[in-house]
Amino acid sequence: MTFPQRLIDGYTAFAEGRLQREQARYHELAEAGQSPEVMVIGCCDSRVSPEVIFDARPGELFVVRNVANIIPPYSPDGQAHGVSAALEFGVGALRIKHIVVLGHAHCGGVKAFAQDSEPLSPGDFIGKWMQLMAPAAKKVGPMGGAEDHADYLKRLEHANIANSLANLMTFPQLAKLIEKGKVTTHGAYFGVAEGDLSVMDEATGEFKPVGR
Repeated sequence: MTFPQRLIDGYTAFAEGRLQREQARYHELAEAGQSPEVMVIGCCDSRVSPEVIFDARPGELFVVRNVANIIPPYSPDGQAHGVSAALEFGVGALRIKHIVVLGHAHCGGVKAFAQDSEPLSPGDFIGKWMQLMAPAAKKVGPMGGAEDHADYLKRLEHANIANSLANLMTFPQLAKLIEKGKVTTHGAYFGVAEGDLSVMDEATGEFKPVGR
């Protein structure tokens, strides 16, 4: 099977452009290892790339992406937990100083949860995963009429970010670091259409736009 030509073309452009400009940076990262200060937990939506949104250089962001940028609560049950493993490595090994939960507008996972969509497969992996958002939905309340559907989804997307931030505090070791001020958590929201970014105010829970 042929490797996608779009990716070959993209790599060629990268190798002839950015790689040439940042070759020394890559050598440094290969020899010294990574030491990012910021961890971003974002959605796997192809429209919301943290490296692009924050104009990050190689090695600056430790990124974890999943459907709807969800952080599950601490659950040491012997099963595999990808997000928890990334948090453990980011905090324990990389000594991350900031954790950003990056949500976005028009999130397909949030929409699927709100509409109680039919499973895409017999495994219904998305449906089971999105049940982790139930506490956020409970705080937002029931969806009203069709006229405020978009507003409801936006409020649910915001609440989902807040819920993920709250779940960070269920990790005992991480909670201690946050309480001591060694790790700071942040909520952010990206508007896909306009490319605007808003950041959650810790005191009020409101999302305030970042100046452009």
